Amino acid sequence: MRQLCVCVSVLLALATMAVARSKAGPEQKCKSCPVDLMFIIDSSRSVRPHEFETMRKFMIDIIHTLDMEANATRVGVVQYSSQVQNEFSLKTHSKLQGMVKGINEILPLAQGTITGLAIKYVMNHAFTAAEGDRPKVPNVAIIVTDGRPQDRVAEVAAEARDKGIEIYAVGVARADMTSLRAMVSPPIEDHVFLVESFDLIYQFGLQFQDKLCGMDLCLESDHGCVHLCESSPGSFHCLCLPGYTLNEDGKTCKGIGCRWG
Repeated sequence: MRQLCVCVSVLLALATMAVARSKAGPEQKCKSCPVDLMFIIDSSRSVRPHEFETMRKFMIDIIHTLDMEANATRVGVVQYSSQVQNEFSLKTHSKLQGMVKGINEILPLAQGTITGLAIKYVMNHAFTAAEGDRPKVPNVAIIVTDGRPQDRVAEVAAEARDKGIEIYAVGVARADMTSLRAMVSPPIEDHVFLVESFDLIYQFGLQFQDKLCGMDLCLESDHGCVHLCESSPGSFHCLCLPGYTLNEDGKTCKGIGCRWG
């Protein structure tokens, strides 16, 4: 009988949530959900100066769509060629203006294409608490490259994915599709993007924004809600079953619940 009581309470709560959404009308388009985002950009000698400028604009366009309020989103940038160079870490800038300034000050390295080393650096250094990585916030890496890696990427990328880093790859012009597919998170079709020129990478930016806006934080994070979790653009909050009230901790519930007879 107790189990039936709980099941009925859950159904009533879900119905109430659905009615509330229908009365509120269409959901407001979000900027982004909280995320720790690292750009890994290829600055090898094959990337021409005007192409690097397009890549620079690509990064700036994406961060303009992200929610920087209350430090919801953190962004870092690493560039690589035959070496890896940290341009700024997740903890460096809390304001959009600082990130834009940092991106505009990047000077290309113009050497080889050691992509695996760059992924390893981001995994072991960029996504750490010391560099500003936050617990229970999704880690996302976007790799932008126009060539074929000169080192092995599959093994280190798999290790990064196992550590919870979601990897996207944007291949431009001469990029090797086999290598791109070996780097990204599953499903591959949703994480790898190949365009004919740097002028077209803005298309990925649009898809990436839609991806972030569609993230359900009740599924993506360890929310800790004892009864129910409801996700909204950029955040989530806990709800209680009928007959219970939310405690001050915002996660647990108190009350007598439902009674029979």
